[in-house]
Amino acid sequence: MSKTDNQKKPHIAMYIGSLQKGGAERVMSNLCDYFFEQGYKVTLVTTYLAANEYEVKHAAWKSVPAGAENATLVADLDENPVWVDLSGGEKNGIQRVFSALLKSEQKDRLTNFRLRHKKLRDIWRLLQPDVILSFIGKNNIMALSTATREGIKVVVSVRADPDWEYSTATLKAGMLSNFGKAAGVVVQSNGAKDKFPGFIQKKCTILPNSMDPSFVRKRYMGEREKSIVMVARLHENKNQSLVMEAFKEATKDRFKDYKLVFYGDGPDRLKLQHKATSLEIADRVEFKGNVKHVAEHIEKAKLFVLASGHEGMPNSLIEAMSLGLACISTDCPCGGPRDLIEDGVNGLLIPVGDVKALTDAMVKVLESDELANRLGKAATKVQERFAPDIANAMWKEYFDKIVGQ
Repeated sequence: MSKTDNQKKPHIAMYIGSLQKGGAERVMSNLCDYFFEQGYKVTLVTTYLAANEYEVKHAAWKSVPAGAENATLVADLDENPVWVDLSGGEKNGIQRVFSALLKSEQKDRLTNFRLRHKKLRDIWRLLQPDVILSFIGKNNIMALSTATREGIKVVVSVRADPDWEYSTATLKAGMLSNFGKAAGVVVQSNGAKDKFPGFIQKKCTILPNSMDPSFVRKRYMGEREKSIVMVARLHENKNQSLVMEAFKEATKDRFKDYKLVFYGDGPDRLKLQHKATSLEIADRVEFKGNVKHVAEHIEKAKLFVLASGHEGMPNSLIEAMSLGLACISTDCPCGGPRDLIEDGVNGLLIPVGDVKALTDAMVKVLESDELANRLGKAATKVQERFAPDIANAMWKEYFDKIVGQ
């Protein structure tokens, strides 16, 4: 966006719990940098500062001595005071603001909620952005219930299955009573849109996730490694346990030289390692944890699997398809994988929780190089929808209209 010196830059505040590594957090960090580079003034508002965050290159935080100019005490990280340079990581860069209560402010639960509500409302009063983009569940309700009182436009984004993000009676009531105030509701699939009542559906817009640029590359054409890979948090929703069961069955007679490789970490790591041992496949299952440059680690694999019980629009599946891997995914709510995969054309879809269907699909791909190559080659066409310059431009066009209304 070209701006003359006497023109005011549009100001967008982006609001999320933290930037601790996860799919939604990566999308927001990418959008922060993109909007800043397109001429927007960007303020990143998070509830707290996490220990393992995605980098926002124009908003690098740094520790500085107490009382230093432009610095504010924002949180206790590992019991140490954290001071953040609110001028951004570079001159006139992206500001970081934090809404978490300090320990000295914390009271009982009800009082804490009221204080958090007031603190967030005070932040919006101070910042006066033209528009707020909020991500995920409770954050969306908090943004709408605080900022709209100040006459500030709020766009909320539901990143997963709405039935999951608003799974409790309290959250659902908060969503139904506040989403009508939104300037817009961003969802990732038609299935997600259809789960809302009509008055909210009218506000819904489907916008794609921008891929990490490192996944936009030519398909690897050499000999493939004898590996089946999965990139996901180690959590029951991702269903690595079922994948191990299917892997054992699919490779019990043939393909015993194949490995199952998990990238990512999470609360179920120890339980899953024990499961691999109990299935007697621990020597062929690898837990790589969080790694940098994921594309380099998986691009030569034979097969990629996503087995989630529910997803929004899964970044890991988009990226695996972009690399040209043969992909198997559950046809899970709320329809993200179904929007990406035409079964048998650019990947394979299976029912959620069906170990036999996953086993059969694995065998089908492993025993046919022709099928694997055909599926992988067709899968690369997702780049035409999700490449950064294409996807980000759609977000900017949408917000240019919101700001201009």
